[in-house]
Amino acid sequence: MSELRYTKDHEWVSVDGDVATIGITAYAADKLGDVVYVDLPEAGKSVAAGRVVGEIESTKSVGELFAPVDGEVLERNEAVIAEPALVNADPTGAAWLIKVRFTELPELLTAAEYEELTQG
Repeated sequence: MSELRYTKDHEWVSVDGDVATIGITAYAADKLGDVVYVDLPEAGKSVAAGRVVGEIESTKSVGELFAPVDGEVLERNEAVIAEPALVNADPTGAAWLIKVRFTELPELLTAAEYEELTQG
């Protein structure tokens, strides 16, 4: 797996060949608070970059998950659906959300660029 890249919508992306593993950042998980429900697209569903593909509900609010790439969902993380608190416990590890086979990788933020975004 490559180093993580980021979106301005607070998703992280890890690329392995033509498959992007996608989750939300620790910053986003912290802002959401205690996550109590996660809704993710089924395998086989087409997603478009910038479009809402899921929801993450917390005790404080509901957050939307945006697709950072165009492609087809290969897998969703059933463990996160069963135990949403994983998003708070390990947002960039065990709590990955979906894996998408993408057609083209858009420009994504580096870790330094994302840190600058969240500090500002």
